[in-house]
Amino acid sequence: MEGTGRARIVLVSRAGCHLCDEGREVVRRVAGDAGETWVEVDVDADPESARRWSDRVPVVLVDGTERDFGRLDAGRLADALAGRRWWRRRR
Repeated sequence: MEGTGRARIVLVSRAGCHLCDEGREVVRRVAGDAGETWVEVDVDADPESARRWSDRVPVVLVDGTERDFGRLDAGRLADALAGRRWWRRRR
């Protein structure tokens, strides 16, 4: 993904998405608590991102690995940043 710099956390979102608005607040809080940087990427600005994640936004990646999507979980993100194992919740 271009333009993500050195941020450990990438939030893939889209304009007008209420779950993305909620997810942005989760990422902002957890990243701030952990002293980590994060960037937000518009899923609709890149055809590859749209193909991969369009139906699942928001999506959060940590160190390039998808860690959660939809209604983002603060505990799961904190665990991923700390290197703790996490289990994908059932949908």
